[in-house]
Amino acid sequence: MSSPPSSSSGKALDFEAASKSAVASVESLKFKPQDDIAGGVQVTSFSEIVDEVTLHFQIIRLAKQIYVWIGSNSANLGNLYAAAPTRPNNTVSVTSILGGASDNTGSGIARRLVLKTGLNIIVACNIPKNNPMLEANAEKKLIEKLIALGYSRPKSQSSGPGLSSS
Repeated sequence: MSSPPSSSSGKALDFEAASKSAVASVESLKFKPQDDIAGGVQVTSFSEIVDEVTLHFQIIRLAKQIYVWIGSNSANLGNLYAAAPTRPNNTVSVTSILGGASDNTGSGIARRLVLKTGLNIIVACNIPKNNPMLEANAEKKLIEKLIALGYSRPKSQSSGPGLSSS
């Protein structure tokens, strides 16, 4: 530049510098995939007929957690539970995020998925109430899929979160 910037071009340079700084800040906040998930987020959807009811499943695998939705007649969210491994006894804590305490469909699934995967689990469950066989069979289909996707903890690992390498 041959001449010093005028006050209006000085403001433009300041704005440009601030913009570059903001872009750099946003870039640093972007999701960075972990080594165990090459693409960062993996989404798997499938449907199964279980006890004459069509169930739809969606599994969203993030870096250190899995979100699962199980639904039947509608695409409603249903009850939402969060479960996580707790230390030091390797137990699991489960809490209801959405839904009443009278209907715990999905709570047990969330607890057992943490034990199976060692990861934090969010389960949204919208399947018919008062049908424990349907819930058990839906969980069985879900676990089969999680194992096929490589999301289960190796059988030799008895404590601590982890995944099988796939």
